[in-house]
Amino acid sequence: MNIHSKEVMESSSCPAHCLRVNICDSSFFVDKSLLADKCEYFRALFQSGMRECQQEQIQLQGVGALGFPLMLRVLSGEQPVLSADQIVEAIECTAFLQVPDLTAHLINTVNSENCLLMYHTAATYGVWELYHCSALFIRDMYTELEEDLHTLPNTLVEHIQSLLPSTYMAVCSHSPCTELLQDLQRTVCYLDEDSREWKVLTHLPVSTSTTMAGVAVLDNKLYIIGGVHDVSKKVVESGFCYSPAANTWTTFCGSQQLRYNLTLIGHEGCLYALGGENNMKALSSVERFSVNSESWGFISPLPCPAALVVSAVAMSRIFICLWRGKGATDIHEYVSERNQWPLVTTLIREHSYALYMVAHKDNLYVMRNGPCDDFLLCVMDCYNLSSGQWTAMCGQYGNSKGSLLTAVVRGDSVFTLSRHVTTEYTVEDYKWRVKREMKGFGRIGSIHTFLMRLPKATVSNMENSPELTRNQTLKACPRFSPQCSDN
Repeated sequence: MNIHSKEVMESSSCPAHCLRVNICDSSFFVDKSLLADKCEYFRALFQSGMRECQQEQIQLQGVGALGFPLMLRVLSGEQPVLSADQIVEAIECTAFLQVPDLTAHLINTVNSENCLLMYHTAATYGVWELYHCSALFIRDMYTELEEDLHTLPNTLVEHIQSLLPSTYMAVCSHSPCTELLQDLQRTVCYLDEDSREWKVLTHLPVSTSTTMAGVAVLDNKLYIIGGVHDVSKKVVESGFCYSPAANTWTTFCGSQQLRYNLTLIGHEGCLYALGGENNMKALSSVERFSVNSESWGFISPLPCPAALVVSAVAMSRIFICLWRGKGATDIHEYVSERNQWPLVTTLIREHSYALYMVAHKDNLYVMRNGPCDDFLLCVMDCYNLSSGQWTAMCGQYGNSKGSLLTAVVRGDSVFTLSRHVTTEYTVEDYKWRVKREMKGFGRIGSIHTFLMRLPKATVSNMENSPELTRNQTLKACPRFSPQCSDN
């Protein structure tokens, strides 16, 4: 990327393709094409026909000397950790210059230490996307942050209180059933943290399969793709979507390549169907479904065929684990700009078979089987994306009651479950501390877990009407695809 972000104190000639930006007593040479491409302020300025379009330098008002170089660092591909002063100036900068990449970086760095500052400052400068994301983060950590909320204006606190918190959700493996022989166990459940018990949110449509399916949440909707009918492993061709706001299920077209044992990821308006199997053969193909255009398309395949790919999204980046034997687990990232899966790092351990991976801040936590192939006793390693360093986690996780074969991060907590116990851990850099234990899920088979924000009306309706309801079965598929069918 052609950025010439050299800070100077004296006048100097400016290359033809660069603009000299003066802020207070500092100056920066920046590629004009970069500014036009990444900053809406400069794009509008260069297209305005005003005399500034022809000038070699410009004096910027309303942007601090800290914020502008931070913007340049982010545009060059860095992901800097920001101090409190830098956060304020970075928000001021992105508000004035309208820099989506800088706003995205700020959103990615919201954490329990800076969320109140991010929220208040974003409200002050009108950076509404950051304002919204910070408010949701605070809502999810409301109990932990409640004592500090008095530092915020009442209107900001009231807005946080009006939001829906994230709820821990789970669904077991279930094959399709029939209208005449409906299975009341085919349910999507949520954890009621007040009573510390699991309750039913919705029943699966009769033709939905969660056995060997891909399950993901995108924009607070639950998506299920690619389950199988029975031991024949015939794939369910339709995809299914549950909206908690409407408390209804709809169908959409499944992936072009029929697959089971796939990994489904929801990210930035798209679903990603990774690998899996078909006819007992592992697949390397990857498809992406755009919710807006309601269409599937193939993207770059995985580096090797793989089923049940371990994945996590950290700092708005997709990461996967691929086991290549002899104690080696490769971590790859999907870089959408290049449509590639470059290798990020390799974890080599005697017992290194990645079972699960979650992200917290800029850390990836890779859970793997413990000594002597004890799959109920997990050990973990932490990879820090900023430093590029691995650290072995202290202690071992899981016991005779359960294991960490599934986990979900919310704020500074990790939730995991088994039939016997649901455990909430407090995430610390190199150790997870047990915070509380609640009732187990009580179902057999593999379990998919995730987070959703549940309207109170939806929860109340299900508690009052626990029976299967016809309006939760199926609605019509989009007409555009001949693939779509109600199985």
